[in-house]
Amino acid sequence: MRDYDEVVEIVYAWQQPEPTGGVPARDLPDEDLLRELAAIHRTRHDTLRHGSDQSLSHHTARMIELEADYLRRHPTREISPTRLRPAA
Repeated sequence: MRDYDEVVEIVYAWQQPEPTGGVPARDLPDEDLLRELAAIHRTRHDTLRHGSDQSLSHHTARMIELEADYLRRHPTREISPTRLRPAA
């Protein structure tokens, strides 16, 4: 049985035209950019393990595009001190 997120992804993909790379990240409002980032991170593991080479390449390119635009918009994003490694 499929979980809710998987069903949403299938329905969303079915409603979309053939993949063309999606809306350019720079054109997405902040809310949509965050939604797209959450979706692509949620699907990364399955794409890596089970996707075709073409699918993985497309997924990687889109993830890089979305993450780069997020970093462009939020250059001073909050960084948790617990995520830092001690200096060498």
